[in-house]
Amino acid sequence: MQTLTQYQADKTDIRALYQSLLHAPTHHLSEARHFLRSQLQLAAPHLADLPESPARLEAHILMNNARTARAYREYIKVRRQGQPRRFFTNRAHALYFLRNVAPTKLVDGAWLYGVLQQWHDPRMHDLVRTYLEELGDGEPDQNHVLIYRDLIARKDIQDLESLPDDRFLQGTLQLALGQLAGEFLPEIIGFNLGYEQLPLHLLISTYELTELGIDAHYFRLHITIDNASTGHARRAARAVLDNLPSEGQQAFWRRVRQGYQLNELGASSTGVITEFNLDRELCRVLEDKARVARHMHSDFCRIDGRTINEWLDSSGQIAALLDALQQKDWIKRHQDPANSRFWRLIQSNRAPMFGVFSDYELQLLHDWIAGEWLEEQQLRITGRRGSPSQQDPLVEASHRNEEVALQKTLATLPEEERTRHLIELMAPARHFTPQGLAATRLFSRRLS
Repeated sequence: MQTLTQYQADKTDIRALYQSLLHAPTHHLSEARHFLRSQLQLAAPHLADLPESPARLEAHILMNNARTARAYREYIKVRRQGQPRRFFTNRAHALYFLRNVAPTKLVDGAWLYGVLQQWHDPRMHDLVRTYLEELGDGEPDQNHVLIYRDLIARKDIQDLESLPDDRFLQGTLQLALGQLAGEFLPEIIGFNLGYEQLPLHLLISTYELTELGIDAHYFRLHITIDNASTGHARRAARAVLDNLPSEGQQAFWRRVRQGYQLNELGASSTGVITEFNLDRELCRVLEDKARVARHMHSDFCRIDGRTINEWLDSSGQIAALLDALQQKDWIKRHQDPANSRFWRLIQSNRAPMFGVFSDYELQLLHDWIAGEWLEEQQLRITGRRGSPSQQDPLVEASHRNEEVALQKTLATLPEEERTRHLIELMAPARHFTPQGLAATRLFSRRLS
């Protein structure tokens, strides 16, 4: 994967560009264009896992799909034989993954936004349909971004400000492509082709998240709709062939392959999973907590002769403080956390430090304290495998009212303005809002 120093060589502020393209894209198109061209120079097309000719594309995709299926079957086999999880050592590890990939997941489908302008072109049909399905055709429980926003909110991991810059690279690429469809259509087609393939890590992540009791609906949804038979993977291949020009096919195919390779830039899902270090992540979180907790403790309690305020007064002391808490038996590592005095201070709603730590921070502390004890439990918690819970009747009524209000607005506009208005509401920053969902439903009905 590309390193942070490589993609910052052109001095692009990735995090700022991500936010700009999400919330004020029309004012930052030149920056997006420059950024996209610099990334395409890094995406060597000869490395793409694609055939030399687009004519062999569908057979190639089916072959790769079969290879992934065989690998997953082998994974299930060894798991049933008692092998431990391959990806997530504990729930804290899984939540770390969900948080670190969030900047990409929260703009899911954004690379295709620009093709909506060409919705009437038959060659764009598969790309437009794919975008609408990423948006759940306007149904809240099927809109990918809304599902992920709900997931990280429920897990209390929606604060993304302290994430490393490379977490925002993939999302920035997708937003840039979505705003520059008129200039980079072959690259968008290629990126879409790569993104919609079914990777082994998606299957394993879905299995292990469910095993840990974490709702995997977002990931399971991608397994079903991205299938190579009738789903997005098949449509992605068809879009290549539909848009293949009669002249200059090799140049077009080269640009498609280069766009395909954009999927390889930035932090990957497997890279995020393998980099996790529980000790390091716990210290990072507690260091952040210490910045606002200094001088807020009484001097009644002393650990190793120092007050808590003294421990927190300077950075870099968290690891030593955790060691001291263990020496004084406030924390009993590799046991049930309930045996630790420190855990009892923070865990229940009657605890003296109730509310100090978020759910994610509590999970980190729990899994760090439990250590080998948790591994010995071999916890296999079965999570929900069905669809998400039914929509609240009040929420459903609100969505119906939003659609009626939008239809009244559209009735006052000329036909061409109606479509433009709907497309504006289906932008990456708006499509998951009640008005955006209503616009998507109306647009989907028009298309069908």
